[in-house]
Amino acid sequence: MQTDEAIRLDQGRLCELYDRLGPSGAEDVVCRAMEELAARLSQIDRDYGAGRWIELRKGARALAAIADQMGMATLARVGRDVTACVDLGDRVALAAVLARLFRSGEGSLTAVWDMQGLSV
Repeated sequence: MQTDEAIRLDQGRLCELYDRLGPSGAEDVVCRAMEELAARLSQIDRDYGAGRWIELRKGARALAAIADQMGMATLARVGRDVTACVDLGDRVALAAVLARLFRSGEGSLTAVWDMQGLSV
């Protein structure tokens, strides 16, 4: 079973952000988005553990929207998959997709962080 997650980032989205806001403004937006994504991942984990399905769905949907805006295609797609599993009431699939969400979340945050170290 493969546990490495192939991460897809749309570098063009980040470049557009830097072009539009300048380096300082873009770094601020990216840092805030990364903090928000990390917080949402943590909240989703807590909601799952507590069986709070409505809150989990809302959190996954918001995470997907933020990830999409930041060009984190994989994370956005998996976030949408989480909402689909909740909607279908498929708890087995939800557990598997959540594991993937956490892997892709970690990988996406690391990839963006690494990209910021390089001059975008």
